[in-house]
Amino acid sequence: MAGGGGGGGAPAPKADEPQPHPPKDQLPNVSYCITSPPPWPEAILLGFQHYLVMLGTTVLIPTSLVPQMGGGNEEKAKVIQTLLFVAGINTLVQTLFGSRLPAVIGGSYTFVPTTISIILAGRFNDEPDPIEVCMRTILAINCAKLIHHSLAWYMNCSITVFTGFFCFIFSMQKFKKIMRATQGALIVASTLQIVLGFSGLWRNVARFLSPLSAVPLVSLVGFGLYELGFPGVAQCVEIGLPELVLLVFVSQFVPHVLHSGKHVFDRFSVLFTVAIVWLYAYILTVGGAYNHVKHKTQITCRTDRSGLIDAAPWIRVPYPFQWGAPSFDAGEAFAMMMASFVALVESSGAFIAVYRFASATPLPPSILSRGIGWQGVGILLSGLFGTGIGSSVSVENAGLLALTRVGSRRVVQISAGFMIFFSILGKFGAVFASIPPPIVAALYCLFFAYVGSGGLSFLQFCNLNSFRTKFVLGFSIFLGLSIPQYFNEYTAINGFGPVHTGARWFNDIVNVPFQSKAFVAGVVAYFLDNTLHKKESAIRKDRGKHWWDKYRSFKTDTRSEEFYSLPFNLNKYFPSV
Repeated sequence: MAGGGGGGGAPAPKADEPQPHPPKDQLPNVSYCITSPPPWPEAILLGFQHYLVMLGTTVLIPTSLVPQMGGGNEEKAKVIQTLLFVAGINTLVQTLFGSRLPAVIGGSYTFVPTTISIILAGRFNDEPDPIEVCMRTILAINCAKLIHHSLAWYMNCSITVFTGFFCFIFSMQKFKKIMRATQGALIVASTLQIVLGFSGLWRNVARFLSPLSAVPLVSLVGFGLYELGFPGVAQCVEIGLPELVLLVFVSQFVPHVLHSGKHVFDRFSVLFTVAIVWLYAYILTVGGAYNHVKHKTQITCRTDRSGLIDAAPWIRVPYPFQWGAPSFDAGEAFAMMMASFVALVESSGAFIAVYRFASATPLPPSILSRGIGWQGVGILLSGLFGTGIGSSVSVENAGLLALTRVGSRRVVQISAGFMIFFSILGKFGAVFASIPPPIVAALYCLFFAYVGSGGLSFLQFCNLNSFRTKFVLGFSIFLGLSIPQYFNEYTAINGFGPVHTGARWFNDIVNVPFQSKAFVAGVVAYFLDNTLHKKESAIRKDRGKHWWDKYRSFKTDTRSEEFYSLPFNLNKYFPSV
């Protein structure tokens, strides 16, 4: 027995240990990458889908700002048309001559606080409030009717026309003056991105970016916009929630149930679900479901309360200085310049997410800098045309690239064509722009989540077992969420930010950056990652820097020429480094 169990036999084979997934420079399983467009019919439908998605921000921002400026539905419709027109031009320019990525360039929420600050500026306090003027006019006319009974019939006939004309004149004066002030501030602010981008200064900054410091920046570009998601859905939950549930079901579950292999439902899920829920909202509206509810509920739930279709002209081409000559104020220009810098940092993170979802190689710093320079030109166009806010990379459209798995440049260029076309044909564009806001918010829940997860995907290049990595990652993300929360809560309670001096422009310069989650997280991560034990040899590998070393220059990877070279042989005259 003892001899039979001798140790001469071979040891039992050791079970294979599970291996981690290998890191990928390019995202696999993308149907159409940046240089491989889908067939034309499919590309046109996908381009229209991108147009529908970017409409949300294009409509929501002017809807909020224009009434505060003193404008009515007509001014709101014109600003939306202008913002759409400029977005189409900027998107075309960015895809042709800028980063060459399939990135939609649209209006940015980052500029909204500074625009509101201009609206509330002391130099406009002397302007008569349009509502107050209208009320005084009506009161004066009614008093005249009581005194002059013989003129009662005449006054009854003319009161509506006279009052409407009086209100229109005063509101237009205030609206135009404020719009001209925002134009001047945007024109000056655009120089920041133009100089940093085209001079190559931002290229030098981007060279020190590693996968580790990119994670908080890109992640909070998406996750940091959470307040625009479900809180917007809940404004009219009977419309927003069906859109959210239906979108997830059609895009994620239906394709795996049908096994058709044609990618119809996952690729066009936005078109299907928006059409269905929009029709459902229309039926509720005409059926009288919102006839006796609060005014705020009617605005968010009804399909006929935007006021855009009646106010929009049939055909109108936006043009520079349509509101008059811009006015310039040094303080407002500096405040807008800081907003432009915050948008620059956020857009850098969005560009990184876009290249990932387009299955391109990591952006060479010179290409990112070139894209930022042309984005500065986009802000200049926003100032010249008078959109009220600046532009940046559309985060929701970056998320749509992930949902459809189509990162084609041609698709986004087609969407730019739709933007320009429907901005000129105002009535038709207004029909699509009247989609209820909760439907748009439901789309945001999915798209912003995709961009946030795209940022987390760069952790595959980092050593997550390193305590240095854990500190840089956790501390930057926590402060990126916590600091803006404090600034936003303080502003909501007190009506002004924590920095509150007599100089409004100085307040904006300090308060606006700390209200951006992506900006705070990105700056903290970038600083810590480049200063904390940086020179140790093992640290470089922990940061994932060795993965991006070969993309420090445009020429060190042959795929850079394929993805990022300029068209029409322009690289010969404007070489990338």
